[in-house]
Amino acid sequence: MVNRWRRAGLATAVVLVLVAASLVGVVWWRHTHRGALAQALTLVPDDVQRYSWTDWAGVRRAVHVRDAEHPSGAAVDAFLAKGYDADLTSASAMVTSADALQSHLGFSPATADSELFAQSDSGAVVVVEPRSTDGLDRALERTGYTEGKGGIWDGTDAVATLGITPEFNYIAVHDGRVFASDSSEYLDEVLGGGFSPDDGVGEVADAVGEPVSAVVYSGDYVCGHLAMSQADDVDQAQAEELIRQAGGVDPLTAFAMATDADRQVTVALGFENHDQAVHNADARAALASGPAPGQGGDFADRFRLGRVAADGSVVTMRLRPVAGTYVLSDLSTGPVLFASC
Repeated sequence: MVNRWRRAGLATAVVLVLVAASLVGVVWWRHTHRGALAQALTLVPDDVQRYSWTDWAGVRRAVHVRDAEHPSGAAVDAFLAKGYDADLTSASAMVTSADALQSHLGFSPATADSELFAQSDSGAVVVVEPRSTDGLDRALERTGYTEGKGGIWDGTDAVATLGITPEFNYIAVHDGRVFASDSSEYLDEVLGGGFSPDDGVGEVADAVGEPVSAVVYSGDYVCGHLAMSQADDVDQAQAEELIRQAGGVDPLTAFAMATDADRQVTVALGFENHDQAVHNADARAALASGPAPGQGGDFADRFRLGRVAADGSVVTMRLRPVAGTYVLSDLSTGPVLFASC
């Protein structure tokens, strides 16, 4: 009898070990299989409220522009014009400085692999993954930047005359990436690393997969900046009635809108739990299929609503843009009815 109980206890222990190992395996698989966007979010502080992502290599492929090691200013401008027409450049902080960055520092949207622009109440940072950082220190020195504490280059006396925006006042080259900010203190904080985005933010970033261009917002940001409270009184009243007809909505924990290489748009909406996600899948689909108060006209003027699904606590909505519309750039600023809180 004693042996039987011992064998039963041993079997139970083995099962528990296997379950624990399985859970660890799932966590490891999710971590190692995260997309470039989701991985980039770990490079910036946890208090970031707005993330703007551009896969520049993907944009070049999408608009059929070949990579060039040293593109001319005209080539950079031509590429950006094509990217703009495809609605794939609006998330970037580099566009207005593209020519100057390329000619003086050797990287720009025309040559970089990717860019993340992250903004919080504490500061903002641009993280660029150039093709190579070889020779960048020499280019910074030649351009007028001076190296300071912690490897942070100060270009505040140089950038204004070069046509480079203040987001690149301070630059650090770290782990094969360029980190830039208008604040040396915030940049120093970013270089400390060891960040993990809010769970809701991480989930919606995972849900949009491998986008070419995307915005990701924290719950507080989306509920403040995409909310119908940004609309006038007439539009707010219409929105309230439309939300009532749709059965009501729950607050968002995070929001992402992304465009893939085929220029199809995915929206990911985060909620507290699966039950809220299921309810909001139906409600948000109804809201995204009708009038667009605050934007004008109907959402059908901008896109055709595709599959809407709840997976865990995240709702995904597929949007097929109407030809000639700019869904990502237009609907990543508020008010947006289907992003209401």
